[in-house]
Amino acid sequence: MSKLLVVDDETKIREIIKKYAEFEGHEVTEASGGLEAINICRDKDFDIIILDIMMPDLDGFSVCREIRKKSSTPVIMLSARGEEYDKIHGFEVGVDDYVVKPFSPKELMLRVAAIIKRATKTESDIVKIGDLCIDFTGRMVTIAGKSIDLTPKEYDLLFYLVKNRGIALTREKLISNVWGYDFFGDDRTLDTHIKLLRKNLREYSSYIVTLRGVGYRFEAADK
Repeated sequence: MSKLLVVDDETKIREIIKKYAEFEGHEVTEASGGLEAINICRDKDFDIIILDIMMPDLDGFSVCREIRKKSSTPVIMLSARGEEYDKIHGFEVGVDDYVVKPFSPKELMLRVAAIIKRATKTESDIVKIGDLCIDFTGRMVTIAGKSIDLTPKEYDLLFYLVKNRGIALTREKLISNVWGYDFFGDDRTLDTHIKLLRKNLREYSSYIVTLRGVGYRFEAADK
């Protein structure tokens, strides 16, 4: 059983999410505002937090920022606006996923399940996606049994994308984690490596999805 914290000032929204979440077997705690959510998180741990942006006392961005100071609990942000700025800012403060109101409760539960699965599963040394095989320990990538020749940085970039598959990764996060905080280049370096990596992945290139204004995501399920 996973523990969910649902934070929204609208009672009906909380009730709908709680109904579907409990049906899926989750334990749900509710908070009607940002300050209440922060106080609850000081005394209780959760597997995932569903957090509204627009709240009267403290907005969702500020709440997420406070939670991130002490916890890496996955956060799904809810917004009635759906503006690109909200999405970018949300990912920058540590949001794991983003859902625009009005939303489908069933889709929300699928997103919850996907994030919890990623957070709790043990990382395999080898990931297979169709004929694409990625061996982290052996530092090898093959397609249909044939080795792909990648540069060291292309290996690093691909491995990081695959290990975080399904997660939206900002340009800043990719650069800092793949190139390091002391990197003096710019976004064009990342874009060039993505372009070369896609070329080498051939028929699997489409699995590296461009998130306009945000960054990239590796979108593929293991097989």
